[in-house]
Amino acid sequence: MALTKDFKDTVRARALRNPKFRQALLEESVESFLSGDLDTGKALLRDYINATIGFEKLAKVTDKSSKSLMRMFSHEGNPRADNIFSIIGTLQKKEGIELHVHTVR
Repeated sequence: MALTKDFKDTVRARALRNPKFRQALLEESVESFLSGDLDTGKALLRDYINATIGFEKLAKVTDKSSKSLMRMFSHEGNPRADNIFSIIGTLQKKEGIELHVHTVR
C-alpha cells in the first residue's frame, strides 16, 4: 500500500519537531532488519531518510547516487548488508546517537 502525501508530510513534520520520534524510526528500522523483516526495515528507513536528511544529501555523504539509494530502499530493492549498515552508521552520526544490540531471553 502506497503512503499518501499527507501521511508522508505528517511523518516529516513530526520528525522535524520530535527527536525521540526520529530516533524511534531509526531504532525500529534496525530492529526489523535484525529480526529478519527486511521489507519493514527498508520501509522504516526510507521514511526516516525522507523525513530527515533526504536522499540527495544522503547520497553526497555516502558517495552513492540518490537513485541507487532510492532503489535500494524501494519495495523491490535488495540492499546488501554492507550498504544497509554503512547507511545506518551515517544516520546515527547525523542524529547524534549510537544504537546498541542487547540480547533478550
